Amino acid sequence: MSGIEKGKDPGRGAHGEADAIVSANPFTESLNARLAETLSALESVTAGMARAKEELSRATHVARSRDRTVEATAGPQGQLLELRFLDNKYRTMSSTELAASVVEAVSLARDAMARQVMSTMDPFTQPLPGMPAEGMNIDWADLFGKSVLEDPGTAARMGNPRLRDEIDEDGEE
Repeated sequence: MSGIEKGKDPGRGAHGEADAIVSANPFTESLNARLAETLSALESVTAGMARAKEELSRATHVARSRDRTVEATAGPQGQLLELRFLDNKYRTMSSTELAASVVEAVSLARDAMARQVMSTMDPFTQPLPGMPAEGMNIDWADLFGKSVLEDPGTAARMGNPRLRDEIDEDGEE
């Protein structure tokens, strides 16, 4: 004998019959189709994440204090990139008033940048085909602070009341 048993197909190997049954099984075909769909979705998400990362790496947000004396620029990780004092108005302000304006402008810029990150990343928190329906749940308030979930117009009008109280308590005006 040549090492091949009589009646066996040499192309199928030891598990040839089992392989033929598995490939003809409709359940396996359905599973393979779902796996291919999930892998395709994963590739799409990976490419989208790379684009989002590139977009966010160049993103900045500029905000001004309500009194228009300070302008702050925040980077994609919330870092302060630039702080400008506008129109020399700061020269007539008390140190407490100026500090409050700086904190307000920086907070507004950081919160706006955080909202941009949330918006950019939101599509990636949605469930993929074949995955659990709830998707990825990110606690944005825990990550960036509660102020990112507030309406930007409301937050700008309200400011930080603690800072305003300190201004009033100092008696400096």
